[in-house]
Amino acid sequence: MIIYEFKVKGKDRQYRAIDDAIRTSQFIQNKSLRYWMENKNVTKYDLNKYCAVLACVFPFADELNSMARQSAAERAWSAISRFYNNCKKKVKGKKGFPKFKKYCRSVEYKTSGYKLSVNRKAITFSDKKGIGTLKLKGTYNLNYYDIKQIKRVRLVRRADGYYAQFAIDVQVKVETHPTQQVVGIDLGLKYFIADSKGLVEPVPKFYRKSEKVLNRANRKKSKKFSTARKKAKVRQSNNYHKARNRYARKHLKVSRQRKEYCKKLAYSVIQSNDLVAYEDLNVKGLVRNRHLAKSISDAGWHTFRLWLEYFGYKYGKVTVAVPPHNTSQNCSNCGEKVKKSLSTRTHVCPHCGYVVPRDLNASINILKLGLSTVGHTGIYATGDLPSWAIGASLLSNAESMNVESPLL
Repeated sequence: MIIYEFKVKGKDRQYRAIDDAIRTSQFIQNKSLRYWMENKNVTKYDLNKYCAVLACVFPFADELNSMARQSAAERAWSAISRFYNNCKKKVKGKKGFPKFKKYCRSVEYKTSGYKLSVNRKAITFSDKKGIGTLKLKGTYNLNYYDIKQIKRVRLVRRADGYYAQFAIDVQVKVETHPTQQVVGIDLGLKYFIADSKGLVEPVPKFYRKSEKVLNRANRKKSKKFSTARKKAKVRQSNNYHKARNRYARKHLKVSRQRKEYCKKLAYSVIQSNDLVAYEDLNVKGLVRNRHLAKSISDAGWHTFRLWLEYFGYKYGKVTVAVPPHNTSQNCSNCGEKVKKSLSTRTHVCPHCGYVVPRDLNASINILKLGLSTVGHTGIYATGDLPSWAIGASLLSNAESMNVESPLL
């Protein structure tokens, strides 16, 4: 499964129609969740049948394509099934009880409700929402694939415009020649990665570098916000919404910079090695540290891991997630535990006299753990499939982690 993304061009009335379709999809998703909460033993198929009931009761829901309504119900069921699985696995802490959506950004069609033009440069939506024909702007060519291979089409609203994502059912595996190289990777804040070969990659700090510009845009947005309008429940001024959009576009730029950096680095690591061992970090738990939360979020460890696993699957390389416990404390030479704080950047073993940078010592330990794991090829330590392997369904947050750059 691969995902091609195009920017769509249309008129203002078409953009308003897309927004209306997104609101309707959100309404159906929330209604499906409410139906599950108020009834026992509700299944995925019950939610699909409930979509037809909603279409009969609400005329604006009937305007949306039937399969688009089913996709909205499937989103609700995805959250429900994830909650059930977390309860069965007895996950510590919160189990992720499904929540009602307040700000949806996308609507998803399956195999009906749209039609591509002859040259595949435009798409026409045929439901009653009135979206009509939208031009597709992008570098990908859909003529290489059969229409039957397109399993889903999603319209996404972002700060800089509207996009169309195509989920295409094709084989993504590529045969490569073995490099006869293995590597262990330690993720950090001083260096983004430090491998067992002694190579390091600096942290780009995209958010930190743009923080001054972001704060200025945020202040300009706040100055245009009217508390009186909010109390009166009146829409904010157009100048406020323009400033809000400018602020969102700057954040979107930082997000894309981080994503592209992680993508290229993961691709380089996979192409250079046959086995890659890395830490199974609990990033969600690490960002609870208020002193390091901003730096950890800015680094993009989770994004890097997703791309590493995806490229490992695509090019037939082994990716191994190992437990991170004591990888930086244990001596990679003798195996004895040497306690050290985060500020200590050099590993000095009092038992064997081994002296090496802290990150290099950790990466060697990670590689040893990866090599000692027999039969752990292509396993994802969280127990869940990564975002690119969930089948024909796209991501619920409208981010497609397997949208590759044309250069890769």
